[in-house]
Formats: sequence, structure tokens, C-alpha cells
Amino acid sequence: MRIVIALGGNAILRRGQPMTADNQRENIRSAAQSIATVAEGNQLVIAHGNGPQVGLLALQAASYHDVARDVAPYPLDVLGAQTEAMIGYVIEQELGNVLPPEQPLATVLTMIEVDPADPAFANPTKPIGPVYDRQTADAMHAASGWTFAPDGEHFRRVIASPKPKRIFEIGPIRTLVEHGTMVICAGGGGIPTVYDGQGRLQGVEAVIDKDLASALLAEQLHADMLVIATDVDGVYTGWGTPDQRRLSRITPDELETMHFAAGSMGPKVEAACRFVRNTGRPASIGALGDIARIAAGQAGTRVAQSSEGSPPEERCCT
Repeated sequence: MRIVIALGGNAILRRGQPMTADNQRENIRSAAQSIATVAEGNQLVIAHGNGPQVGLLALQAASYHDVARDVAPYPLDVLGAQTEAMIGYVIEQELGNVLPPEQPLATVLTMIEVDPADPAFANPTKPIGPVYDRQTADAMHAASGWTFAPDGEHFRRVIASPKPKRIFEIGPIRTLVEHGTMVICAGGGGIPTVYDGQGRLQGVEAVIDKDLASALLAEQLHADMLVIATDVDGVYTGWGTPDQRRLSRITPDELETMHFAAGSMGPKVEAACRFVRNTGRPASIGALGDIARIAAGQAGTRVAQSSEGSPPEERCCT
């Protein structure tokens, strides 16, 4: 079975953790151990987020610019490429430490085309970087012009998150997978690129949602399943209330009648529904530690075109 696994940001850096290389490696080591449980007999492609990391690099670049004002900070597309390679390197290394030595691994820097007229450019919503209190966020907005939005009790920088249209490296990725290589790609949603007025390809100041990019990746690779691994065991209705219920098996039509937070579960639900609608194959959302059971249809929230024969009381909620 060919499975695309989208690793949530918590697989790399948990909320509130210092953004040290050691913390990130330890979290990725745990993620690699979970992924290894479904490696045998399957073709795996791994995507991942990069929000905290690209935000930190942007902060570092801005700080350097304050000292050396004749040096412009790198744009977000370049920082996205940096983090895609950096995180891919650690994932590849930690997977190599738990998989059989004969298993080939490769990290592919992935450019993804977006529409320069995407309305997301006028409405930044994608959080990147660390969390701040209101006073610090207001001061940084005044100093840099960056946009900030609430994130729970805190604030984070937000930037444009246009929809992914096309994966430029899909051919090489497909060839690697077909020859038995486990591929890490589309990191951080891929590097956002557009064609300018002269038809030249160039980067753009944005970050693509990694779940939507993973759904497009899974579709174009003709994957049998998309797994979106996060820090909760599935999709819930009434999250945070006494009436919260985990959805077990559900169709895209049913799921899209419900409301989910734009900054957390919303993109995951949208990505799962897109993949299922476009391919007819299932997508699952659940906890990274349950990934073997998720792949077997025994855990998480499974989104499919039908209830797949489940009794009615098991189909919607548990």
C-alpha cells in the first residue's frame, strides 16, 4: 500500500518547547519510531510542517538585518527551502536509525506552484514562529510591519497561505517511490512559487499549508491512503466541551457540515475531504503514536466516500 503521511508540527516541536536542535531531534526520533511500525510492506512518503522553524529563521534574519543594515533578510521562500532541507535531513537520519539498513531514503526539495491572485495574499492567516504576549506582538508589529493574530492566550505572526496548485518535482518523487525509496518531500507545504509576467518561475512571500500540500501530493502519487498525523486521536465535535465526541468514520459531505478551527483542525479536515473526493480513496486523521492502527482503519477519524460497512452507531462517533 502506498501511504502519504503528513507529520504535524508537534512531531517536530511541541507547543511551549524551546526551539533547540536537541528538542527537535528528540521529537523526530519518536516520530520515526512510529513511522517504522508501518514501513514493512508499504511505500511511504513523508511530508511535514515547518511553521515554528521558518518563523525562527525569519526572526534571526531580521535581527541580523538590524545589525548589518546593508544585508537584506532572506525572503520566506528561501527560508522555507532551508527548513525543508534541515528538517528533512533529521527525519531521514532518524528513520535510517530505526529502519533496515537496506531501506533507501531521500529528501527532495519541493517547489509548489500557487496562484499570485490567490485571495490568501490579502488575508494572512498562517501562523509561523514562536508565541508572544500581546505587548511583545504589538511592539514587533510596530517595528517590522508583521501581522499578528491570537493563538489561544498568546499571539503568533501570520502570513499568506495560498492554495497549492502543482508540484514541480512530482515526477522524480514518483520515480523514487516506485523504485522502493522512502521519500521526505513537500516539507512545510513545499516552497511557494509563482510565474511572473514574463513567465519566469520565482519564489513568493508565503507558506503553503502542509496538509493541503500533502493531499495534493497523495493525489498526484496515486496514494492508497493519506494519513494526517497530529497530537490528538481524531477529529472531535464539541472540542473542549463536556459534549465532545470523536468522529470515527465519516464522509466528506457529513464532515463539511461541521465547523473546525481554521488554525488547527480546519485545514486537516479540508485536506482529507479533498483527497477523498478527488480520488475515492480514504484519508485518516489521528495521533502519530497510533499510526499503525490508523493505517489498518482501527484508530483515528477515517474519512471515506461511504461508511465502509460500519454499523451506524460506529460510523459517526465514539
